[in-house]
Amino acid sequence: MVGLPEIAALGVVIGFAFMLGVSDAPNASAALIAARAGGYPRVMAFSFAVHVVGGLLAGQAVAVTMTGLVHVPVGELPTVYVAGGFPSLCFALVATRRGVPVSASIAIVGGLAGAAAVEGGLSAVGWGGFHGLRPYGVAGALAALVVSPVLGGVVAAVTRRAIGAVTRRASRVALAPLRGSIWVTAGVVALADGSNDGQKAMGLATAVLVASGTIGHFGVPLWVKAMVAVVLATGTAAGGRRIVNTVSSKFYRGGPLDGLSAQSSAAAVIIGAALLGAPVSTSTVVDSAMIGTGAARRRRHVHWPTVVTVAGAWAVTVPVCALAGAVGEAALKLAGHVA
Repeated sequence: MVGLPEIAALGVVIGFAFMLGVSDAPNASAALIAARAGGYPRVMAFSFAVHVVGGLLAGQAVAVTMTGLVHVPVGELPTVYVAGGFPSLCFALVATRRGVPVSASIAIVGGLAGAAAVEGGLSAVGWGGFHGLRPYGVAGALAALVVSPVLGGVVAAVTRRAIGAVTRRASRVALAPLRGSIWVTAGVVALADGSNDGQKAMGLATAVLVASGTIGHFGVPLWVKAMVAVVLATGTAAGGRRIVNTVSSKFYRGGPLDGLSAQSSAAAVIIGAALLGAPVSTSTVVDSAMIGTGAARRRRHVHWPTVVTVAGAWAVTVPVCALAGAVGEAALKLAGHVA
């Protein structure tokens, strides 16, 4: 039976899906805008449509990983999701409004870990690790979230140098199809983003439905996929203009080949992560790919103060959100005792 805690938890999960969209707004659009491939309305409409498709085509590997972040009794799961998720969303919202592209994914991992630790002690946190290359639990998720942007930056730098070597003597006519392919790579990024990030919210929503007895076993229902896909895509289109401007111009303003390098590299990393069930932050992967591309071509033209500011925001996200989740869970437990 779905009660007030479950409804509140589902509300937080939907808010999480929306914030994923807001923080991911630059993923399929920043490179297009930086490369002057299209205007803002056209690019965002394209991003919205492809994100929806990506969400509908999503698998369940990342969703399963998300359900292993906490180990608490099913009756306490909605409360932990509310206590850990709500302050994490607030943190991501404040950062986004200030134009800082933080990761809602990193925030929710920290928030849920903090709330679970207060609810059931450190053993209630699904610390996890790796099964081979497949991550699980908090440690596996955080490792994937840390490694993926580094990998995105390195792959983008190598890709840009390779493209530069191949096209150094190419004519403008010969380069035209290559420049046009940035729309293809942006579409692939949007598909991968809608799938990887969509699965995070889908997994949490499905866990709440299982805990309430609404469904008998874990399996993301089609209506949950559709709901999350549309909400996430709406977030990309509605709330991310300042973030798009930050990523498209304040890291490094390059040309079409730079955008192609960044997008293709980010897409490869995100798709690989989805196949492994790794809940990576697609926003940090794309940001790092843009930086890696700029560093490979004109290192002095990268806006390093902006990079340092964003990296600092990423670094404090987990501890801040973990503390906020712990405080939120303590407050809810105290309120329950008083009531």
